[in-house]
Amino acid sequence: MKELTNIIGRKKEIEKLDAITQSKKSEFLAVYGRRRVGKTFLIREYFGYRFDFQVSGLANADTAQQLFNFDSALRKQSPLVFDTPSANWLVAFQRLEAHLEATKKEGQKVVFFDELSWFDTHGSDFVMGLEHFWNSWASNRKDVLLIVCGSAASWMINVLINNTGGLHNRITQKMKVAPFNLQETEQLLQSKNCVLDRYQIVQLYMALGGIPYYLEAVQPHLSTPQNIQELLFDKSGLLHNEFFNLYRSLFKKYELYEKLVEVLATKNEGLQRSDIIRLSGIPSGGTLTKVLADLEESGFITSYFSLDNKQKNTIYRLSDYYTAFYFRFLKDGKYQGENAWLLLLDHPSHRAWQGYVFEQICMDHIWQVKKALGISGILSTHAAWRGGTADKSAQIDLLIDRRDQVINLCECKFSLDTFTIDKDYAEKLRAKINIFKTATNTRKAVFLTMVTTYGVEKNAHANMLVQNEVTMDDLFV
Repeated sequence: MKELTNIIGRKKEIEKLDAITQSKKSEFLAVYGRRRVGKTFLIREYFGYRFDFQVSGLANADTAQQLFNFDSALRKQSPLVFDTPSANWLVAFQRLEAHLEATKKEGQKVVFFDELSWFDTHGSDFVMGLEHFWNSWASNRKDVLLIVCGSAASWMINVLINNTGGLHNRITQKMKVAPFNLQETEQLLQSKNCVLDRYQIVQLYMALGGIPYYLEAVQPHLSTPQNIQELLFDKSGLLHNEFFNLYRSLFKKYELYEKLVEVLATKNEGLQRSDIIRLSGIPSGGTLTKVLADLEESGFITSYFSLDNKQKNTIYRLSDYYTAFYFRFLKDGKYQGENAWLLLLDHPSHRAWQGYVFEQICMDHIWQVKKALGISGILSTHAAWRGGTADKSAQIDLLIDRRDQVINLCECKFSLDTFTIDKDYAEKLRAKINIFKTATNTRKAVFLTMVTTYGVEKNAHANMLVQNEVTMDDLFV
């Protein structure tokens, strides 16, 4: 695998790029993922910022401005001289072909289009020009690597990857760049000489998630609460107004997307589709289906199938950490002023938020949880669960339903010290397990699994109830 000292993590992505650059045929790679997740950085670092042609789309520009931008980039990177502006995208791509044919470099000719969806302005022939460039020229050669990148995941999926026209099945490779996990987050912070312990790193992850752009802004000399205060609450903070840029830069009808994530933010445990329709006012149909799919592809929400695998019981959960933090603490401007976050540290709303978000972290690190349990090689599905009998109901943070006839019923607890199961909590756990068994009629063994920061205190209640333990350190693997 290619050694890249400036890139944290991204092992699978680098392995894929290694294979693509060794290909004996032309390749068309589509790279997509959430805004700020590091897609452009990854591509530029891997290729050492050296391309045979590169250009980035302009936000909120019309067709003439996009063509001018393209012509300007080509003029700077090509020895060829074109006397007139490109009249349309067919002409622009023909000029790109001429430039690449004139390139004397041996091996692959690497072309990089960043923020591709921004080129596709209303009424333009951009997609037609791209189709013609690939189908009539690049795909007939063996030495072209066309890389297209975009944060508008819905456009990348629907218009490009799942294209039903001239680009149908033309994408030869695709790569979704995901946020960092806790291990990669720790590595990035260490590279900045940041000495936060893992407890504070988890707290930071709760607000920022694994978004490299956000994490790069962390100040090594500040604690996690101080960093959150400076980045999110101070009016001059880098992320204070990030929400207004986030969805509006990705979705044309951003009001629908903002409304849907706002509704999901009201229910920590997530919502079924019927609940979303009722609370959002968005009618059932193709529009809602598209909005849900777009948000999931873009990494803002996650769907979890129920244990009965019925589509109608699928739970949609807000899984973007920054968005969830925004609606809980920033949107209404309730918490303002100097040290607003620092004053909230021991507030009940802060503790409740930590408890919920730690559940999300555990769900996002399910691979690490399964590894700690020694069940990585066992086929399983995972989900949150809520249900009950005629007179009793229960909610379970995380279930791992295993093929070996075991279900891990996971309780996720974020605490400053070892977690203690007292008599009252032990009774609640027993009741929860019994409700789950009765409501699901499962014949599988149910193992109570505690996922905590520093482990569970050994006492009679824990010894009787807990079959497995996973600690915070296990999530950093």
